[in-house]
Amino acid sequence: MTKLTTGLKYTGALFAGLLLAGGVNAKRPKTPNIIYILADDLGYGDLSCYGQKRFSTPNIDQLAQKGVLFTQHYSGSTVCAPSRSSLMTGQHTGHTPIRGNREWNPEGQFPLIGDAVTVAELLKSKGYATGAFGKWGLGYPGSEGDPTVQGFDEFFGYNCQRLGHNYYPYHLWSNLSKLRLNKNMGKEEGTYAPNLIHIKTLNFIEKYKDQPFFCYVPTIIPHAELKVPENYLARFRGKLNPEKAYKGTDSGPYYKSGGYGSQPESHAAFAAMITLLDDHVGEIVAKVKELGIEDNTIIIFTSDNGPHLEGGADPDYFNSNGAFTGYKRDLYEGGIRVPFIASWPGQIPEGTINNHPSAFWDFLPTACDLAGIEVPDSIDGISYLPALLGRKQRKHNYLYWEFPAQGGKQAVRLDKWKGVRLNVNKIHNGPIMLFDLENDPAELWNVADRYPDVVEKIKQIMTEARKPSEDYPLHK
Repeated sequence: MTKLTTGLKYTGALFAGLLLAGGVNAKRPKTPNIIYILADDLGYGDLSCYGQKRFSTPNIDQLAQKGVLFTQHYSGSTVCAPSRSSLMTGQHTGHTPIRGNREWNPEGQFPLIGDAVTVAELLKSKGYATGAFGKWGLGYPGSEGDPTVQGFDEFFGYNCQRLGHNYYPYHLWSNLSKLRLNKNMGKEEGTYAPNLIHIKTLNFIEKYKDQPFFCYVPTIIPHAELKVPENYLARFRGKLNPEKAYKGTDSGPYYKSGGYGSQPESHAAFAAMITLLDDHVGEIVAKVKELGIEDNTIIIFTSDNGPHLEGGADPDYFNSNGAFTGYKRDLYEGGIRVPFIASWPGQIPEGTINNHPSAFWDFLPTACDLAGIEVPDSIDGISYLPALLGRKQRKHNYLYWEFPAQGGKQAVRLDKWKGVRLNVNKIHNGPIMLFDLENDPAELWNVADRYPDVVEKIKQIMTEARKPSEDYPLHK
């Protein structure tokens, strides 16, 4: 663990009685509140604390300055639904029920199975109030995958990630009730959905301030389409030239039903959207302080996968994937290595950087450690609470991903090594590319021929780490 480059000073020794490896100690504060903010398609380089130069994210940066910034945190997958399934179940994509994006008509996605054990269900069993505010994507309304069936007392937002492509939708969901947004009817754009969802988020925090709560905030920002209120767009207009114009869907059956709207100022819109997200984060932090629960609330900020290329987005212009190769839908580092920041005053040492390799499936056991809950046996995660607290951290033997689309892909992180296999559905036991992330984080040099023993270990992991899935097959 090292200092942040902001020059902040280490706050001193942690409280006596803090954990070495999870569990609750009587000298710790009461069961903490957990706020988990999940950005949508935000790249590793899209925050100024991770190197973004074209705009700044002062509130998120402040969260890092008051806590810890991880440099080797990974999403559950390289697209939305399986990444969220991994987060909720504590299982990587070789085991988690949802391993790809599958649509359900007329609205929603293929549902998470009813007997899946989610982090929300576990926390609820411990007396936590549980709320989700933003995009779900793990089961159509009323299905066994609906958030109200998967452990959440309250849900407000987009059930369907396809309809989450549109920022001025015709409706949102409040639990199982469809909320019509009258100011968005036809071609009107009167209610910016992320702002309405944000109000519901703040209301939930205030409502449950006197009891433990889990507030899951899967915002749709900055997923395409690229739209933002004018007062934000105006702040960047003409400042990010040359601009990029995008001609999208402005009428027809896909208008406000998954098609991305046109955006003549894509660069300005993208920067403005993340600025709005940064303001939302700042207002969540301010609300926690206002309610006097700051010292008993851990706030986590991360992203569900790497930067997207849709709807006019220009990740190369913004260097959205930082030093890494790949984008959303890739299993190279740019598609799955994501920002991760956590703050918990008095518990997490301020202004630190941690290089521990961790992933979405580690959140469930971490939440269990925070709440004093026995961790289920059927998970792949390891609690990263010790790393958050600046203590000795147990490491993974490996990290594993699979993605059934685009011909089928697999990836393994093994110590400093990264193995990537493509076209899995076409070529069974095909070649594995090997990269030395310590010396080649951009994955530019395939060194498989030089280290056949490492390749063989990764090949074995790719076979043994997964349970076959009829719904998301590999090796067809």
